[in-house]
Amino acid sequence: MGAPNAADIKDLSPMVLSAEGPEEIFEGHNLILSISPTHATKLRVYCKRKSDYLLVLGGTNLSHEVEKGNSQEMGFYVEGLDFPDADFSGLVHINLSFCRSSDSTEIFADRVAFRVAPWIMTPNTQKPLEVYVCSVQGNKKFLKELKDLVQKAKCKLNICPDVENRGDRWIQDEMEFGYTEAPHRRFPVVLDSPRDGELDFLPFKKILGPDFGYVKIQVEQRDSVSDLDSFGNLEVSPPVAVKGKNYPLGRILIGSHLPQDIEPPNPQPIKPRRMNKAVRDFLSAQLVQSPVELYSDWLMVGHIDEFMSFVPVPNKKGFRLLLASPRMCLELFREKQNEGYGGAIMFEGLSTEPHTIEKLLSNEKLLRDSTYTQGCIDRNRQILKEELGLSEGDITDIPALFTLLPYYNKAEAFYPNMVNMLVLGQYLAIPKPFGPLIDGRCCLEQKVCSLLEPQGLICTFLDDFATYHQNAGNVHCGTNVIRKPFPQKWWHCLP
Repeated sequence: MGAPNAADIKDLSPMVLSAEGPEEIFEGHNLILSISPTHATKLRVYCKRKSDYLLVLGGTNLSHEVEKGNSQEMGFYVEGLDFPDADFSGLVHINLSFCRSSDSTEIFADRVAFRVAPWIMTPNTQKPLEVYVCSVQGNKKFLKELKDLVQKAKCKLNICPDVENRGDRWIQDEMEFGYTEAPHRRFPVVLDSPRDGELDFLPFKKILGPDFGYVKIQVEQRDSVSDLDSFGNLEVSPPVAVKGKNYPLGRILIGSHLPQDIEPPNPQPIKPRRMNKAVRDFLSAQLVQSPVELYSDWLMVGHIDEFMSFVPVPNKKGFRLLLASPRMCLELFREKQNEGYGGAIMFEGLSTEPHTIEKLLSNEKLLRDSTYTQGCIDRNRQILKEELGLSEGDITDIPALFTLLPYYNKAEAFYPNMVNMLVLGQYLAIPKPFGPLIDGRCCLEQKVCSLLEPQGLICTFLDDFATYHQNAGNVHCGTNVIRKPFPQKWWHCLP
């Protein structure tokens, strides 16, 4: 990187050195600024000259003799280079020594500490600003429906063309938008996942810019990366209070392997998956959004956005947690069967096998799978209640069904997974479930609307069946959002 210009300097943190006293004191003495070798790659310090800015500390420059001149205050600018991580707390120190020129004896010493600003995620409840989606073969209708909804939400829509995405539609998995902030400056930062699919170019080549930061999580071994390292498996809660402790920036949520006391039917000897240590270490090192591990390895893809979401509502907490619920789905189908609608058809008109309510309720494998997957979701429900300080009144169940795949015994959504939605303020882009039609209306859609619309939310069901659902994902997996940062300042939130 070259020397910063006047615009760049506005991004850096100012540091003022005050050197007051009779001029005679400074004769025969030196003012020395220094940093430790371990911090040399973590920060740079510049001083202003007449027409440019000079690098005085950082890299190979471990010390700098200050030219005091006639000024009692000298201005410097400090630039952080690395976010906190496992081997870097984020704290850096700049030392000041007042030394005798003749023998370098230190007469006075002082130091100032800086903390590199953390990377911060934003939850669904924050105002949406821009939506990202990929144009791929077959999703033209989906893009049109999404564009209409984005316009209603007054957001900007960015479409990555197929010539660039090369058929990779899973833009949620490739990156996560967040931001960083100092008292004088705030700007967005995109976190690049170690997934490295065909969209790997996007964060670095298309989003990184003069006013948009970029950070990449480096992993030691490529073969240690699994589906759990994609960022559909990375979410953050809205602000919460838990057992007397406040989390005004929310808590990061990630998915992991199952506890040993939950076993799928006919378990296979498949190695449990966990989010890569490099990713977990980076997220934990930011400190301000204390991560929580959930259980997502029961899913074939293994992402927490397959069973949970947050939506903004005008209650005391300001949000509700949505959880996928096989139990609720089966109860709804039994209710409709008892009302005489057992012959209502699911997936009618689609290029897949249709099912009646009666057929679904007599499918013993589906019922066994539902019991198991509901148990997995219930375990997550308990963790979320404990770690986010939630009660049952803060949770809304959304009807869902999962089926276990042969051999792997890991679950996929049986029909488009409605909890895997895109949240744009009060506007919800929900996967169209193609449930049983009763009196001309999908009973699953009707159920979800009855749960969410009284909360002031507007439900729009998008057809993602062929282009997303049949490729093991849904609306949230295929979209990404830049959201407004929190009004709270992270330096007031450190534990």
